[in-house]
Amino acid sequence: QVRLVESGGGLVQPGGSLRLSCVASESILNMYSLGWYRQAPGKGRELVATISSGGSTNYADFVKGRFTISRDNAKNTMYLQMNSLKPEDTAIYYCNCVGYGGALYWGQGTQVTVSS
Repeated sequence: QVRLVESGGGLVQPGGSLRLSCVASESILNMYSLGWYRQAPGKGRELVATISSGGSTNYADFVKGRFTISRDNAKNTMYLQMNSLKPEDTAIYYCNCVGYGGALYWGQGTQVTVSS
């Protein structure tokens, strides 16, 4: 069982930045892909960004050009750098990883609130 722990959420003004971190309890090199998802109040969970074991990235249209996903294999950590934040980015952000066998793991989530 892989344990994922997110951090870095908080309250930020529109236009501001935050960096989310997600630390895994075992090597992320064992994972097929890593990703960030979010869930806003009253809405379903949606994909934000993913990064493959080879480093290929994929972004939802609503964050392209503003958010960057990255990984540090030595630290078993992935990141989500969020710039130019908007009120509609307010949500609980979850990190996720998929094992080569198809196993799916989720973190507990971190709250991001964008408000003036």
